[in-house]
Amino acid sequence: MTEESGRRSRRTGRRKPGTGKMVAVIAICAAIGAGGLGIATAPERASAGVQSESSTPMRNVSGLAAPVVKPVELSVTPSDGAQGVNPAAAPSVKAVNGTVKDVVLKPAAGGEPVSGTTSADGSTWTAEDPLEFDTKYSYRYTIVDQAGRETQTSQDFGTVVKANEADAAVYPLNGATVGAGQPIEIVFSEPVLNKEAVEKAVTVTASTGQAVAWRWYSDRRVRIRPEAFWAANSQVSIDLLLFGTDFGNKMIGNADSRVTFTVGPQRLAVVDDVTKTMKVYFDGQLVRTAPVTLGGTDWLSPTGYAVVMEQERHSKFNAGSIGLKPGDKGYYPPLTVEYANRLTTSGVYVHQALESAWGSVGRANVSHGCVGLLPVDAAWFFNNMRTGDVVQTLNTGAPAVEPLEGFGDWNIPWAQYPKR
Repeated sequence: MTEESGRRSRRTGRRKPGTGKMVAVIAICAAIGAGGLGIATAPERASAGVQSESSTPMRNVSGLAAPVVKPVELSVTPSDGAQGVNPAAAPSVKAVNGTVKDVVLKPAAGGEPVSGTTSADGSTWTAEDPLEFDTKYSYRYTIVDQAGRETQTSQDFGTVVKANEADAAVYPLNGATVGAGQPIEIVFSEPVLNKEAVEKAVTVTASTGQAVAWRWYSDRRVRIRPEAFWAANSQVSIDLLLFGTDFGNKMIGNADSRVTFTVGPQRLAVVDDVTKTMKVYFDGQLVRTAPVTLGGTDWLSPTGYAVVMEQERHSKFNAGSIGLKPGDKGYYPPLTVEYANRLTTSGVYVHQALESAWGSVGRANVSHGCVGLLPVDAAWFFNNMRTGDVVQTLNTGAPAVEPLEGFGDWNIPWAQYPKR
């Protein structure tokens, strides 16, 4: 209240015409002059108990009485008390008609403050470092209005709990060297409902510029491959910027990662049941021809493309793994085979034929679906082929290898391969 208005309030008796209106105007102006500070996650105005600025130089101007200091509008993210906050969403404090200072964002239980930067005009503070999962954070900050008055505020929020973290495993492994037929496979720890967001967060780059397509086999498993086999001796990188990516169903990606692998020569073994031969090509050049025996009438070898999944110098075979019991046709007791190269999860291999079958190699089919080779050829195949190399089988009359029966992805036409 001004000194003049104080004298008027003590006067008694009859007022001059218009005095009542003047008192009302002064009262309104004094109320407006008190200013205000709005604090919210969405900008709004709210009164704050602060001193009047009527004695400041900003008030000593001629003209009609009007508010000199605009109320501060404050936008703070995350909001006070928020839970399940995405750790990748950078917290910020933004003031309109004011400035921000002394911002401290740190774990409520103790720890180093989160670093941040303040804009050149002082109106906005933004966190630079990502937050931790399953952590309660406290915010403290000071807002300064245009009259230089300060208001200190504190609030808190919590980030996504561990039960809602999601991560991913990639094959091939980082640093591996694989054959040209090896698709990329990503297996997620949680179902991915927001597949488009995850695809945008993952970048596959081949040194040769080959484009790739994604095929989701389930909400947790996806494979990625180019139209043709990877170019020989190329480098492939997978950048997974999954930290903070919303998988859907409140699941949030918990880490970024990078996987790089090298592609060896393009090695392809073509097995033909008509000729009972295997022809092996390195980068398109024929390097070896070998006789084979394939699956018999009851156990036809699958056709199409398969990829070498793993190699074992000695591998234990058990007829029970393909559903055979003692007394069943085709049953054999447990045995160890040499130079085993797995093609399918169900047990189709390229391996050294049993000694009892050597007389049939190149002449008749006597296996349970595997590709049998003579010892010298089996050793050569094992020592010269690698995981990720391709075996193509022709003319057996059986269906092609299913995509998830190993890596039968190459049996799907390119135009049909992309799928969510």
